[in-house]
Amino acid sequence: MGYYKKLVLRVLVALLLVIFSSLVYYIIGPITLHSSYLLLKPFSDATLSGNIISIDEHSLEFIEACAAVLAYVLLGILILLTYGISLKKGIKLFLIGSLLIFIANLVRIEALIYILVNYGMDYFKTLHLFIWKMVSSVYVALVWIFLCYRYKIKEIPVYSDLKKIRKF
Repeated sequence: MGYYKKLVLRVLVALLLVIFSSLVYYIIGPITLHSSYLLLKPFSDATLSGNIISIDEHSLEFIEACAAVLAYVLLGILILLTYGISLKKGIKLFLIGSLLIFIANLVRIEALIYILVNYGMDYFKTLHLFIWKMVSSVYVALVWIFLCYRYKIKEIPVYSDLKKIRKF
């Protein structure tokens, strides 16, 4: 398949990933919810009912943002829009990056619940917003940088394709 066909295919898949990003939640959401609950269970009297984890007098509703869906989507877009990444390498990058995002998200959820139970709602809200607005984006960028370093990716998403198109 020629370069332009591959480029169009990569861009279309990236657009579909954005358009249908909420479908990612149906895969990763339940896994994250149940993993979080199972990590809490040995240390607390946590209960799970639907998408609500209750611990002590607190009830936390697990929503799409809790599963860090946009982090997985961003990782997928970075991989798809980087010139020169083969399908096999792209899948490997996505799986490893997703595992890193998943683990960090579980740590985030557990830490926030710990803060809520031990220090109260004000600390929970403040830390939750800080992590959501600041730390999560930086973390995904660091995961991408790590993957680029580890797998010797020299191209820059979008820019490398634009540079290649300009040469033609």
